[in-house]
Amino acid sequence: MAVPNYTYLKLKLSGPHGVITIGTSFQWAYECEVECCGHATATVASEELAALREKVTEEVPDTKKAARLFKLVEGSKEVIVDPSSPEGKTVCIGTMLSPE
Repeated sequence: MAVPNYTYLKLKLSGPHGVITIGTSFQWAYECEVECCGHATATVASEELAALREKVTEEVPDTKKAARLFKLVEGSKEVIVDPSSPEGKTVCIGTMLSPE
């Protein structure tokens, strides 16, 4: 059993040959308190981050869906990238470009 005395910053425990007294300074107690607050803040932040990760669902964007969102503008034309490819991928190029 231990008896803490916060006023005098002493901790007294019963030992094999009597009472064991452990003391510290106010500066050391303050530094320990600051470190403890830092650990508590980090713990709370990590718990909040874990809760946010559970709420947010990460979706992989569909590249084919995104490609369909673009529309041809006036002065552009679709060209097949590789005519021998069975995929038939195309690219859109502008026809109004200067020769330079």
